[in-house]
Amino acid sequence: MSNIEFAVIGGSGLYEMAGLTEREALLVDTPFGRPSDEIMVGTLYGRRVAFLPRHGRGHVLNPSEVPYRANIFALKTLGVRYIVAVSACGSLREDYAPGHIVVPDQLFDHTKKRATSFFEQGLVAHVSLAHPFSPEMNRAIAHCCRAAGGTVHEGGTFITIEGPRFSTRGESVLYRQWDMSIIGMTTSPEAFLAAEAEIAYGVMAHVTDYDVWHESEGPVTVEMVIQTLQKNTQIAQDAIGRLVRTMDDWAGDFPAHHTLKDAILTHRSHIDAQRRQDLAPLVGKYLD
Repeated sequence: MSNIEFAVIGGSGLYEMAGLTEREALLVDTPFGRPSDEIMVGTLYGRRVAFLPRHGRGHVLNPSEVPYRANIFALKTLGVRYIVAVSACGSLREDYAPGHIVVPDQLFDHTKKRATSFFEQGLVAHVSLAHPFSPEMNRAIAHCCRAAGGTVHEGGTFITIEGPRFSTRGESVLYRQWDMSIIGMTTSPEAFLAAEAEIAYGVMAHVTDYDVWHESEGPVTVEMVIQTLQKNTQIAQDAIGRLVRTMDDWAGDFPAHHTLKDAILTHRSHIDAQRRQDLAPLVGKYLD
């Protein structure tokens, strides 16, 4: 199998796109269990590309049940260096309207019960996450979404809530007072784990609603989310195709690919052999 540098995490329908050939479904085991589903790999514009349905085919996993560590680790073992995460989100700003696309540059984790790191059980690392999304990826995603016909906003803070319920109005109003821009249920810890895996990660967030804060708009419903996502699927697929086709122009060696360089604190002599072996795809080059 050729090296797979580019991956998409999102809905299972994203890989039903014209031009994707030589498809194969890969079932990958990891030290953190199995990913959400089989990873669909295909050839697009001459490159091998991986697609991972975040909630499993048929949307069988709620946001708290998604095996985030297994998902990111599995992609790392395939050689992935760039991830585009396609997500639905609610808007907490008047100007980020339903149907628009947001490429956030900041992240606020308001979840409560998710494993957020690979580094535990005798191997400790502290990565810098001042900039949780790769700026280089963000620029490429925004450019390709615009070229695909999307209305795109660059920047803003993405707050991740636990879910699976939507917010109360009191919570939504408070998040606006905190200067949050958009709200969703899956970007944390996905972005943090991608950083620990030294994968450049960016989000293509599709605004489906105004959450529940807006006085003149109805509160968010599942129907509202699905309708907007269906309308934006073509834009997402087109943008993904453009990202793959133009990789020679935007891809490179980014700071995101070196986050562990000075982050591992545990003394080498104290790292258990099994732990070292389990995390070899992440830390092998630093411990060998």
